[in-house]
Amino acid sequence: MARYPSSSGASFSIGPGGITPAVKILIITNVVFFVMNLIVGEAMTMRLGLEPRAVFEHFAFWQPFTYMFLHSITGVGHVLINMLSLWMFGTELERTWGTRFFTKYYFITGVGAAATSLLLSLFVDSIYYSVTVGASGAIYGLLLGYGMYFPNRPIYLYFIFPIPAKYFVMIVGAIAFFSALGGPGGVAHTAHLGGLIVGYLYLKGLRARPLDGLKYRWLRWKMGRARSKFNVHSGGRSSDDDWKSDWKKHIH
Repeated sequence: MARYPSSSGASFSIGPGGITPAVKILIITNVVFFVMNLIVGEAMTMRLGLEPRAVFEHFAFWQPFTYMFLHSITGVGHVLINMLSLWMFGTELERTWGTRFFTKYYFITGVGAAATSLLLSLFVDSIYYSVTVGASGAIYGLLLGYGMYFPNRPIYLYFIFPIPAKYFVMIVGAIAFFSALGGPGGVAHTAHLGGLIVGYLYLKGLRARPLDGLKYRWLRWKMGRARSKFNVHSGGRSSDDDWKSDWKKHIH
């Protein structure tokens, strides 16, 4: 429950308020995939879920992307909790970041969580032959982002105990870490942990800054090439005798 100011005083609203565009599309897409999976059955799960053996041996490179749109079809609890979390945390993050950055971050953490599972599967046979489904990796990434941008915002553990978001993230991170050490246990704890780690690294800029530097250098090179092509130079006019030396000096 959140409280918002109004002209007549304080008003209360359940959740983060109206749903944002990207969150709305993601929820609809997940629900559609869930219904389709109920109809098609396990064949769809095996084809689109994340199975490291299929990725490495049969080149199923689409699975690190498609797995996050599938959920367990043994009940509605899995998809319900993930979509509720997506709405609660994703809506406010999308308002803060903007739709473009939010969508990019969502898929980076989701695919990053899959990459974590793929990496660990090379050392753990139980992960190598298991099938992972669900948006939980991306959801944990959103939770990490929420804790970093709204560290003191209360999150109600079990809908009863208010805990600042930063401590809530620490708790779920510790649970994911120690659960991953204990083995799969039917839950993809490695994907949860991967979503947290990738989200943290991305938001801290450890992956974005080198790419930004390369992009900046590429743009400078492109601008320099364009200036050379059209004989553009800076520094004012020069005499005819000194034109060539000034051109070499001032061109970028």
